[in-house]
Order: sequence, then structure tokens, then C-alpha cells
Amino acid sequence: MNNKIDRVILVVLDSVGCGAAPDAAKYHDEGANTLGNLAVHQGGLTLPALQSIGLGHLTTILGVPPIANTRGAFGKMREASAGKDTTTGHWEMMGLHIGTAFPTYPDGFPPEVMTRFEREIGRGTLGNRPASGTTILDELGQEHLKTGKPIVYTSADSVFQIAAHEEIIPLPELYRICEIARKICDELPVARVIARPFVGTPGAFKRTYNRRDYSMPPPSPTVLDDVVAKGLPVVGVGKIWDIFAGVGITENIHTEGNADGCVQTLKWMDQLERGVLFTNLVDFDMLYGHRRDPAGYAGALAEFDRFLPEMLGKLGPRDLLMITADHGNDPTYRGTDHTREYVPLLVAGGHAAGHDLGTRLGFFDIAQTIADGFGLAPRPRGQSFLSAVA
Repeated sequence: MNNKIDRVILVVLDSVGCGAAPDAAKYHDEGANTLGNLAVHQGGLTLPALQSIGLGHLTTILGVPPIANTRGAFGKMREASAGKDTTTGHWEMMGLHIGTAFPTYPDGFPPEVMTRFEREIGRGTLGNRPASGTTILDELGQEHLKTGKPIVYTSADSVFQIAAHEEIIPLPELYRICEIARKICDELPVARVIARPFVGTPGAFKRTYNRRDYSMPPPSPTVLDDVVAKGLPVVGVGKIWDIFAGVGITENIHTEGNADGCVQTLKWMDQLERGVLFTNLVDFDMLYGHRRDPAGYAGALAEFDRFLPEMLGKLGPRDLLMITADHGNDPTYRGTDHTREYVPLLVAGGHAAGHDLGTRLGFFDIAQTIADGFGLAPRPRGQSFLSAVA
């Protein structure tokens, strides 16, 4: 093998944006800045490990100023694709460009779609409107308990979400219902069908980590397919398998939150000798961004920062740790949706220390760098930054 590197550990801090993108106004996201606004709201952040690899150079973060002699390379990336959703962000990181945003359904799904869905699952449904995932449980959870009808809702993203109490619709049945929805949604299309199981009683409903995402498969091969074709493993930690519909992933590791995702990443850093370890830490987005919980978001960042030194300590001389995000979700901003922002690009390992990677014009620079590092054919788009870090 003509590899220049042995491993890439890619950690996506889901929704940790670092400032409004130049086209933020098109998405009604002017002024969004997940890290910057959060820090002001909280009276400052303390993130010494992230600061040490260059986080303070990306935007003004109260409590996390830029430092000289960083132990990592730092930059930020502007999304080239249309949209600001999970699927688009991750697919672009792996080399794709999505020119047309996935359709959204601000008035709910068409009647003919819901009629077919209800016929095929053998049940009626509740909801069918855009909603916050927690609010709609408060509004319709009790009726769901009485009727057994699943709750269908969407958001500003291209998602068909199905919520059900685990004691009313057991998980295998909920997953079967989602598989039916996925086939129907392929025709619309909808980027993701999401199983949203919950437990508890009225007034105290709680979503569980038995969530599952049913994504459309990527429209063309990603760099992950190229890595696998070379005989190298790709381990997906968290919802990575779901986002890529299993395509280009050789190992699927389920997680229950950010801390578990970090623990699993550390475990696989001990086991994986070569290849790609690709982790998504979902709590930033799911628990704190969408729920507009700045204190919880700040706490999750501090938690990750405590795990980061151990990740850095497990890097070998031919390993690269990349930390990024798939979009923003400013918890201080209006609404409850993702925000169109730059995302961080922090790289440790190799000779990354002190390098300014600048502003990258597409998330697909990560894919090009992975291809370059593993001696794969160049990707159709993106600029490798391997020479600056390895």
C-alpha cells in the first residue's frame, strides 16, 4: 500500500458551527454563530483542549482566545452544497456536492402520501405537520397512548419523523413502519425517515437512544467506498451508518449519547490499525441545539473537551484526528432549526501543529485529503490539505 497515513479519526461535533456563512441570509440565518453566540450567552466558555489545537482562531469565542503555537492545524469550511441538513453535510464531507436542497414539507406531507402510508402500516396517524420533537409529544403523546396511532411530523429539514411510545408500538414494529415510510419517501424524495421512540407518561415523556435514521443512499460513490475498495475498514460510530444507509461502512457501532460516542471512539482507536474511524456526536444538535438549551450545549462542549486529551494521546505518528461539524444549530438563535454556518476544521497528529488551513470552500476537502492520505484516486472535487498536516 502506498499510504501516507495509517488512520483518519474523523469526529463530527453535530451542529457546532462557527459563524454565519456568506449565504446565511438566503436561509434566514444572518447573525447565527453557534460557538460565538453561545460563549457570550454563557459568559464565556472554558475549552482548554480544543483551544490548544486552534479553536480560538476560528471565530471570536469568549473565554477561548486564539493562542500561539497550537498543537493542531485550524481552519473553517464553507458548505458548497445547497441546504443545511445532516445528510448533505456528511455527504459533502465524503466528497459529494448536492446542488439542489432536499425538499421540505412546511405544510406536512401530501394527503395521498399519508393515505398510502396509513394503508400500508395498517394504522391511522397523528400530527403530520412541522413541529419540535419534544413539543409534539406534549401535544399528541396522550392521544397516541389511547389510540396507538404513531405521531408523524417534519421540520425545516427533509425528514419524515415517526414518534411512538416503546410500550405502545414496540421497537421492531416501529422500525418496520419506518422501513415502509422509507420506500414511500424514496419517491418524493425525503432525505431521512427517523424513528423517534419515547417512554414515560404525559408531562414526562422522554425520547430514547433507540432512535434510528433511514437515509437515502448517497447518489454516487463517496471516498468511503474508495477506502473500502482498497481493503481498509471504515468504522461508523453513532449515526454514521444511518446517514450513509450503510454504504461504504464496514462496521456499525450504536451509541447512546456523546459520552458513549467518545468512549466507543477511544475503544476503536485501540483496535483499529488502519482505515477510517468516523464518529458523529449527536447530542449537541438533538438535545441542546434544537431545544435551544445554551447551558446544556456548553456543558456538552466541556464534556467533549475532557475526552479530547485521551484521543490526542492515542494518535500514532501516521494518524490524523479531524474535528468538524455538519452544519450549525445556534442555541441562542430564533426558531429551533439548523443554522447555515461555517464549520470548524481542526486537525491533530502528523506535523499539523501550528498550521493555518484557512477557509476551505467545501466540506469535500476532507474527502480529498483522505483520498490523498490513503493513496486513492483523486476525488472529482476538493483540495487536499494533507501536505500541511501529515
